Amino acid sequence: MCVPQTDASYAIDYELIFQHAPVGMCISVDRVIQSCNGALTEMFGYGDGELDGKSFQLLYPTLTEFLRTGDRIIPIMNARGRYSDERIMRRGDGELFWCHVSGRALDSTVPLGPGVWTFEDVSEKRPVTAELTPREREIAALLVEGKTSKVIARETDLSPRTVEMHRAKLMRKFSASTSSELVHKLVGVAR
Repeated sequence: MCVPQTDASYAIDYELIFQHAPVGMCISVDRVIQSCNGALTEMFGYGDGELDGKSFQLLYPTLTEFLRTGDRIIPIMNARGRYSDERIMRRGDGELFWCHVSGRALDSTVPLGPGVWTFEDVSEKRPVTAELTPREREIAALLVEGKTSKVIARETDLSPRTVEMHRAKLMRKFSASTSSELVHKLVGVAR
């Protein structure tokens, strides 16, 4: 078995990799961006360095969604040390778009403390086509993850009946006759 030799003149430049990654990346502490790459600032419509020192709240459609997402992330980060979902985010110009977000705590005892987060714009595959309330956006994101009304109710501290009411409103807004059709429309798959 031959093990390749490492060229001593070759060094991995992690800062260069971070800055040129094909997805938005940032380092955060307590949901405040410490440093982010060009892909992230470009995706959200900000200039170089504009997001450094800013709260993730700036990237959410509303303060309520920012707070609810933080509450939802904590138990999952505590259990797994990482988190991933797709949610609607807000660009600097106010445009809403679907974004795949993944994160990992650098210290597993502090889930929202120091962490590494990636953001990928998935709006080409999943356009935001209907005016949704913050709660409807939250329910839609959880439906896309394949969660049932009971699970969504448990995760959002709502009753299953309230979740069903929001699902029905989403079905009307997206002209979907079944829950399956609604999910397909939410993910941008025409039926």
